[in-house]
Amino acid sequence: MRYAAPLLMLAAAGCAQMQADLEKSAAFGANQAQQKLPEDAKPTPNPTPGADAEATPAPVEARPIGVSEEAFRALHQLSTETPPALKGEMVAVGGGQAYLSLPEGKVAPMPAVVVIHEWWGLNDHIKHWADRLAAEGYAALAVDLYGGKAGTTPEEAQALMKAVDPAKAQATLAEAYAFLAEDARIKAPRRASIGWCFGGGWSLQLALAQPEDAAVIYYGRVVTDPEALTKIHGKLLGIFANQDQGIPPKDVDAFEAALKEAGVDARILRYDAQHAFANPSSARYDAPAAEAAWAEVQAFLRAELKP
Repeated sequence: MRYAAPLLMLAAAGCAQMQADLEKSAAFGANQAQQKLPEDAKPTPNPTPGADAEATPAPVEARPIGVSEEAFRALHQLSTETPPALKGEMVAVGGGQAYLSLPEGKVAPMPAVVVIHEWWGLNDHIKHWADRLAAEGYAALAVDLYGGKAGTTPEEAQALMKAVDPAKAQATLAEAYAFLAEDARIKAPRRASIGWCFGGGWSLQLALAQPEDAAVIYYGRVVTDPEALTKIHGKLLGIFANQDQGIPPKDVDAFEAALKEAGVDARILRYDAQHAFANPSSARYDAPAAEAAWAEVQAFLRAELKP
């Protein structure tokens, strides 16, 4: 029997609806309630960027180390019985479990990243992302905000996301953040977070709650209250899609303006792609945009975590 990897091969067809449901969830607190998304927002097969769409940023030069975009994409096109081996292991963090991937041959101290999953949950796709970050020299800890569960259909993912308790999620992220500094294998002197979609919003929330050195947000729910954003201590890299109907350019404009007013050192990048464009398991995967964004992330984390 051929290996069917539903957690890896799922198309992100439900992601736009997830963004609509996110407005109903308390998971992101009062700040997130400012974002209003029509309940019937659906992605179109070939949407045309709006007049306010910015040009795709030119990719920065990245060092030839780690996992290339082509190799990373191959991890999500599985067709044999045995999936590619993961590099890390599940570890106890607080009252739950997380996936820890460490750089080969490195010893503490080392920079570290909290990795926050999409609405599907902590599946192999996210674990491969942690491995990818470990290949860049970071201790990568992928948290589980669903308590050991993962969705294999949009309906399951939606139910899991809506069941997230915001206080428990914040506690899980705080425990992960502390783990990276305290664990004897890591002893991270500098820490960051990264997340996609649902996880992108939580990466921003972690930056608001903890004095982390940097945060990366891939098309996650934004906050547009400048006063709230003044709590951010480190630098921020936001990656968004001009064809994203869940988080449209006008919302990104408002987010960028609020960050500037709050005095946050932030860089907002926009790509002419759709939501979930960086996920090789998604029907909206855009290889050129994903590769360009990853080069930016590499440079950003290198600058902020390896000064």
